[in-house]
Amino acid sequence: MVSYNKFLYDEIGNEYERKNLYIKEIVRIKEKIKEADLETGQKLKLELKELIKNKNTHPYNMKLKKFRNEEKIFLKSLRKKKKNFINTLDKSLSYKVKRLEIQLFIAKEKVKFYKAYVEVTYDAELEYKKNKLLKEELPRIIENMVEGKSIIKQAITDRKNIDLNNEKKVKGELREFKREQKEILEEKIGKLKDNRKKGLISKKAETNEIKALKKKYKELINLKSYDSPLKTNKELMESKSHEIKESTKLGMKILNSNIADLRRKIPVELENNRAKLAYFTLPIPGLGQILNGQYGKSFIFLIVSLFIYLIGIPYALGFGNYQGEGIRGLVTLAEGARRVDKSLIFMIEGILAVFFVIISLFLLYFSFRDVLKVERNTLKGIRPYNWFETKSTLREGGFPYISNLPALVVIIFVILVPISTTILLSFTGMDPQHQSKFSWIGIENYKMLFLGEGLAGSVFWLTLVWTIVWTLLATTLAIVIGFTLSLLVNNERVKGKLFFRTVYLLPWAVPAFITIMFFSIMLSQNGAISQLANNLFGLELSVKNNATQTRIALILLQGWLGSSYIFLLSTGVLQAIPSDLYEAAEMDGATTWQKLRRITIPIVLFQTAPLLVGQYVFNFNNFSIIYLFNGGGPFEPSKYGNLAGSSDLLISYIYKLTIENQYQGIGAAITIFVAIAVMFVSFLGYRNSKAFKEERL
Repeated sequence: MVSYNKFLYDEIGNEYERKNLYIKEIVRIKEKIKEADLETGQKLKLELKELIKNKNTHPYNMKLKKFRNEEKIFLKSLRKKKKNFINTLDKSLSYKVKRLEIQLFIAKEKVKFYKAYVEVTYDAELEYKKNKLLKEELPRIIENMVEGKSIIKQAITDRKNIDLNNEKKVKGELREFKREQKEILEEKIGKLKDNRKKGLISKKAETNEIKALKKKYKELINLKSYDSPLKTNKELMESKSHEIKESTKLGMKILNSNIADLRRKIPVELENNRAKLAYFTLPIPGLGQILNGQYGKSFIFLIVSLFIYLIGIPYALGFGNYQGEGIRGLVTLAEGARRVDKSLIFMIEGILAVFFVIISLFLLYFSFRDVLKVERNTLKGIRPYNWFETKSTLREGGFPYISNLPALVVIIFVILVPISTTILLSFTGMDPQHQSKFSWIGIENYKMLFLGEGLAGSVFWLTLVWTIVWTLLATTLAIVIGFTLSLLVNNERVKGKLFFRTVYLLPWAVPAFITIMFFSIMLSQNGAISQLANNLFGLELSVKNNATQTRIALILLQGWLGSSYIFLLSTGVLQAIPSDLYEAAEMDGATTWQKLRRITIPIVLFQTAPLLVGQYVFNFNNFSIIYLFNGGGPFEPSKYGNLAGSSDLLISYIYKLTIENQYQGIGAAITIFVAIAVMFVSFLGYRNSKAFKEERL
């Protein structure tokens, strides 16, 4: 049994009475059935059944059918009238004017026809009001265009009649005028310079006056140039052409906007009461939009269809791959393939194929959702957007999505694909013996790591512990040094603050690799610092050959390198703390330590906590200082094997595993572990910061 709403609605929920008396009667009977007793209800159901059975003979449906037939005849005859009207148009009219004249003629004819059927259907009412609007507004736009074209045409005629001898005379006068004005300008500039030398005016006043004189000179020359009939004529034609273009554009925009308002206020009424179109057109984006009458939008979705069926699906099936076989290649990893085929290429192309499928499914869903939404709105009474309304919506509501689309593409292919490759590599046996061809091994790499087994697993936990110790000590030391220095420099009694601030920023200003290499050389066996320590204190330093000494040196060096950034952050915050807080604390009898603990540290932490979390994360993955200082050494094969040194962090350990020793599978597993750990710790750090809790991030 069919079901209809009693009223039609627009986008903001306004109600409209149905003009379809047949549907209105069905709704009326159904409402009575709900309230009637059993016997009356049975009679009403029979009445409803009879009404539906005699649908075609219902007076309203017969009237509507008559309208549809007469409309077809009218539109057919209108095409003939249009051809005859085109032949009567003045051939000298421009293409745009002719097009508008034809549109005006059609509007006048439609107004006559649809006026008689306004009460029959909302479609006729819309056509009547829309064409009435065209009939009222188009003559003004056409008149403006014709008048403007007439002026331009007259200007072209006048141009041919310009006396060239007089034009030469005018140009000569202009040159003479330029020369005279140039002399006057130079004379005035000279006087200004003399006044400047005498100290009567300032340098700034001199500069401003010279600019004003030059501007006035250009204006006089430009004004004089209009004595030339040719230039005046050219300017007239250019300005009039621009005026016609802009006024026509504005007029049509206003007209289309008014038509759009009519479409929003006049509902559409359908006999259909179920959304079926979206489901039938689901496989072909664009088809549903065409059937909904949204031809401009359909063009966009047809491009989507081309992507899905010419790129997305074929690539997923292996067509167009460099070596791989699409998604199948992601499963097989080139097993049984040619010798030149590489498993890694099959994996990457398989991942790309998966992303293409995901994008294709999303686009299919997006198209389906668009068609379904339009269809459901149409059943309520809301008309589908025309192309003008669609463009307006895209410019307003769709701008953020359109502007972010390139970034989304970059994220998918530059970030997500490499991340996915790393994740999947961690479940493979890619190692020095299986570089070209490797297979899936499940969680064996993770099992090896967590159980501390194998060549790589046994070193993993030792390296992890040192990485955590390094991160906490090096970063905390940098924070303490930077904050302490900022407190000292911010003290009112310290003189030469500019000098100290410059010195304290040098570790950050000088490229880090220079500082690292410098201390690496100075702390070597025969380095200056090692020799100085031996000569002055009798200490025999062997920093590069002693694991403990290397680690202490690295922590101290990073503490100094990182302190500049913390110093800069803390200084900025300290200078922004109101002095009133400290004055109030002093009046309450607070000591220096209490002011530091209760005022300074909380405010600095509140402002810098998120950035300090970032410093811990940075040092957790600080590859450069480890690699440049001692290459991860000193090396202890009995404890760390041949894959790592005693000062290697997880990041440098991963580098040696993958780049130097080609254990990509286990390296990827460690990378995933590091990434998850860093994200988790960062999340905890940010979540527990006061700035994050107060939503100031």
